Amino acid sequence: MIIQILVSFVATISFAVIFSIPKKEYFYCGLSGAISWFFYLLTYPEVGSVAVASFIATIVLTITSRIFAINRRVPVTIFLISGIFPLVPGAGIYYTAYYIFANQIDLAVNKGVETISIAISIAFGIMLILAIPQKLFYWRKKSKKRGNNVV
Repeated sequence: MIIQILVSFVATISFAVIFSIPKKEYFYCGLSGAISWFFYLLTYPEVGSVAVASFIATIVLTITSRIFAINRRVPVTIFLISGIFPLVPGAGIYYTAYYIFANQIDLAVNKGVETISIAISIAFGIMLILAIPQKLFYWRKKSKKRGNNVV
């Protein structure tokens, strides 16, 4: 499990490099991917569904991305898009196409339905958390006297 989380950390940083994310955000991008994969690995054995585990991991990732974005003062998409890559069902898309070309239609349908359900779960998890007003993610109170942030 630890190796998988470390690999997702490094892979997420690699996607951040490809997308030209500022270098100072690489660590947080990697952390967002590692957190999302950790929660996926944590929830999958409990729920027994890839789609539900992806949904829960996406909710955690989106919350984490919003908190990172506010604290780092950058757009949330920097952490969200790079952090979602460990959860994206790329292998499912590949195997769906493979089974179609191998004329194994039953396997293609099964894998295709699973892949689409994962993609819908990811999209719904992102939408659900991004619908929450941003001011609920601020952790600091503003001082009324000076306008400074007080912890």
